[in-house]
Amino acid sequence: MQIAIFARAPVPGAAKTRLIPRLGAAGAARAHRRMVLATLDNAHRAALGPMSLWAAGDIDHRFFRALCRGGRITDLRIQQGDDLGARMAHCLDSLLPHGPVLLTGSDCPALGADELRACAAALNGGDDAVFLPAEDGGYVLVGARRPLPEGFFDGIAWGRETVMQVTRQRLAAHRLRWSEPAVLWDVDHPSDLDRAAALLSPARSRI
Repeated sequence: MQIAIFARAPVPGAAKTRLIPRLGAAGAARAHRRMVLATLDNAHRAALGPMSLWAAGDIDHRFFRALCRGGRITDLRIQQGDDLGARMAHCLDSLLPHGPVLLTGSDCPALGADELRACAAALNGGDDAVFLPAEDGGYVLVGARRPLPEGFFDGIAWGRETVMQVTRQRLAAHRLRWSEPAVLWDVDHPSDLDRAAALLSPARSRI
C-alpha cells in the first residue's frame, strides 16, 4: 500500500492563507508545517508502505529537503495539473501501476493511523476506491486499487459542499465499489484551529 501526501511549501503568505487573519502570514505557515509533520507522523504509525510527498510551490524548500534527509518520505515529487482534480489524477495515475494508493492532503490532523489502516483494509478487501468524507462536504482522502475512469475528477467545483455528493454520483455511474470508513474534519478556517490545538502541539514540530 502506497501513501501519497499533498503539501505546500510553508512559505508565509502562500500557505494556509485563510488562517492569516488570526495567525498572521508567518503563523499560518508554521501551522501548515505542523500539520504536515502530524500527517507524516500518523502515516508512519500506520506502517502501510512507502510514502511519497507531492509538493506545491517550491519543491526545493528547506523544509522538504529536511524531510528527505531525515528519511521521513521515500519520494518527493511536484504536483502537476491546473486544479486539484487534475493534480490528484496525475498523482494516482503515476503511482497505481505500482499498487494501491491512499492520497491525502496535509490539513487533516484528525486523520490518524487507525483511519489509514481502515482505508487500506477496504482496498485490500476488494473495493475499487475508498474515500474519507469531510464534514464540510469535501473529502480528506481518496484511495484507489486500480485506475479510476478517465476524467473522473474533471469539472468538480472544488471547495464547495457538493464535492463528495458529486463524487458519489460518479462512482455509482461507473458501477464502482467504494467505502467511506469515517467522516473527518480539516483545518480550513481560523475557527478550526481551536479544534485542532491538541493535535498540533509544538512538541510535534521537530524539523
